[in-house]
Amino acid sequence: MHDKPSVLTLTEQLIARPSVSPEDAGCQQLLDERLAQLGFVNESMFFIDTHNLWSVRGSEGPLFVFAGHTDVVPPGPAEKWTTPPFEPSYRDGYLYGRGAADMKGSLAAMVIATEQFLAKHPNPKGRIAFLITSDEEDKFVNGTIKVVEALMQRGEKLDWCIVGEPSSSETLGDVIKIGRRGSITGRINIHGKQGHVAYPQRADNAIHKALPALNELAQVKWDQGNAHFPPTSLQITRVQAGHANNVVPGELFVEFNLRYSTEQTAAGIKEKVQHLCHRHRLVDEVDWMLSGEPFLTEAGPLLDATREAIRELCGIETDASTTGGTSDGRFIAKTGAQVLELGPCNRTIHQVNECVSTDELVKLVALYERILEKMLL
Repeated sequence: MHDKPSVLTLTEQLIARPSVSPEDAGCQQLLDERLAQLGFVNESMFFIDTHNLWSVRGSEGPLFVFAGHTDVVPPGPAEKWTTPPFEPSYRDGYLYGRGAADMKGSLAAMVIATEQFLAKHPNPKGRIAFLITSDEEDKFVNGTIKVVEALMQRGEKLDWCIVGEPSSSETLGDVIKIGRRGSITGRINIHGKQGHVAYPQRADNAIHKALPALNELAQVKWDQGNAHFPPTSLQITRVQAGHANNVVPGELFVEFNLRYSTEQTAAGIKEKVQHLCHRHRLVDEVDWMLSGEPFLTEAGPLLDATREAIRELCGIETDASTTGGTSDGRFIAKTGAQVLELGPCNRTIHQVNECVSTDELVKLVALYERILEKMLL
């Protein structure tokens, strides 16, 4: 590629490191070296099995944070890729490789945008930081959540944060995320009595016992949503019972997940589900796993600056959305920071032959740089 933009070179270098979650494979060291050259003070935060990088430049003024992850999902069968997943390649204006869109391209764009911004404005009116983890795609227990806890214990104030998740749908900047729904998973084990199907009077079918409650649970209308969030949704995701067609099952395992709006709280959801289970005499307790509370960034300087930058550089009006799954933005929002997600198109993320438009990456650098100018000058 003639006169290859620096953002593509850095993205290639990151893709070539097989950082399947929670492995970092040297990605953060590469970014650490680039940022150190700009005067950033780098702090490695290692928790259990996860590498994290907290990097800050400046000592006073509001703090603008770029956040992202170096880990990627497994590539799947290598033979299904047109080219090896960790060998970056180009075809028809796209850069291919695992993590190209989610989200090594965004990380590269953030670093290059910062380099260009500081070359023009070496003394901005505020600080710039990078919060990078290798634990976003899998367990998300030793990554951003732990870094945020440490920063809050120190009294560090984060003012604005852009997470580089691939937010765009059809073209760069058409969608940004201003929040995400909460996610909570419930698990219940229903106990009956195993027996022979020919003698049902001597058994207690755990499936039959659970059906009325599960049907009622699936029919609950939690709320109508609001201006920013769709209605809360419950989906039963796993049901396991039985061993043979002539045996009445004595045990049933059920797992369900709720994606919930700011109309609900985790405590309220737990109370309602557990009351339903008690009423049907199913279980005494439900086992819960809270993945994250909902968060929302409404009107403010960061949203205004991002909208304006997209309008100026992309020529479109962006859709401020809360759709999709969870992201590390939910942990960063606990600091009180305004948090947005802005990144390339997400059409191929987590797929075989994941790719990102080279033109989009170049323009993403310009977008990030323009937002920095609007926020820190």
